[in-house]
Amino acid sequence: MPEEIGAWFVGRIPDEWFVEPPDVQLDREEIVVVGALAPPPVQGEPEADAAARGARVTRFREDTRDARIRIAEEAERRFGRKVSWGVRVEGVRYLFTHSAVPVMTRLRFGERAVLDTLIDAGVARSRSEALSWCVRLVERNQGEWIDQLRDALAHVADARSAGPEL
Repeated sequence: MPEEIGAWFVGRIPDEWFVEPPDVQLDREEIVVVGALAPPPVQGEPEADAAARGARVTRFREDTRDARIRIAEEAERRFGRKVSWGVRVEGVRYLFTHSAVPVMTRLRFGERAVLDTLIDAGVARSRSEALSWCVRLVERNQGEWIDQLRDALAHVADARSAGPEL
């Protein structure tokens, strides 16, 4: 089904929006569509380049808002998941919208102590925020390892689908 969803967006999104097919990622609750925009002309100075990228992103967001909403509503009815949008310009990713989904977990004393330490140190305001901070830290510092796990899971899914039916 992920391939179907990605293909649907590729077919549904106007060709002139992005310089390459959009990256479509999904989980149980959300579909995130990120397309690459053409880079603005080089300004030379880092601050000017960042301003030009930001302006390009803002222009795209404003110019495509109504169409993106229509496409998202259609996809939400069809696939039963919320749709979030973003763009990428010269490798910098900008998310316009995305869902924050509550996740329940049970933590033992030592694990709760880690979260409470982050709260006491002012890193987070709540255990929920501290746990989110920890997940982002793992994602940032162990991203390559997480990617390897995702690739391995994709191979397992391919092997299961190629195997005999029960």
